[in-house]
Amino acid sequence: MQNKFHPEGGIKNIIFDLGGVILNIDYNLTSQAFKNLGLSDFDQTYSQTKQNHLFDKLETGEISEADFYTQMKTCFSNTISENEIETAWNAMLLDLPEERINLLKKLSKNYRLFLLSNTNSIHFKAYSAYLKNTFGKMIFDDIFEKQYLSFEIGMRKPDKKIFEHVLNENNLIPSETLFIDDSIQHIHGANETGIITHHLKLPQTIIDVFR
Repeated sequence: MQNKFHPEGGIKNIIFDLGGVILNIDYNLTSQAFKNLGLSDFDQTYSQTKQNHLFDKLETGEISEADFYTQMKTCFSNTISENEIETAWNAMLLDLPEERINLLKKLSKNYRLFLLSNTNSIHFKAYSAYLKNTFGKMIFDDIFEKQYLSFEIGMRKPDKKIFEHVLNENNLIPSETLFIDDSIQHIHGANETGIITHHLKLPQTIIDVFR
């Protein structure tokens, strides 16, 4: 039986989410970091499945980092520095196992690979520095044909239009395109375009998907 994820099985393109799929993240670490700073109700404003408009605007580039820090400071009763907010905000960003990089390199020989991430300039700078320190360069540039970052293109998942944007710009056929994400609402958004999807749920990793 042919694997549906194999080129002969119909898949020619793969769109990967970043956090929770390629890069290990833990939302709880950021939640706890903000609670330690005195923001006890942080979980009410930000989680994997929902967030308030402040975070949406940061992820679509509608507000600057300075505006984000200014508005975040108003959430605290005590005096908080931008550096403390940045550190707490980046706490969720963990490591990227080298075996996943090796897998992506192998996949790039048979598939067109794309990155599609809801992210922001603060996180981007943090994980870019990590990649350079760990792999000696921005390794994603060697792996992905294109990288679509929400804060750069002004759109974010699960909006259908961001998936249509990736499909149209690269002349991708939905039925030949696989999208892998760890957030179910993003999977639903991709499904609306006809893209084949795989919801990655812990403890599964992309290594398991393509084993």
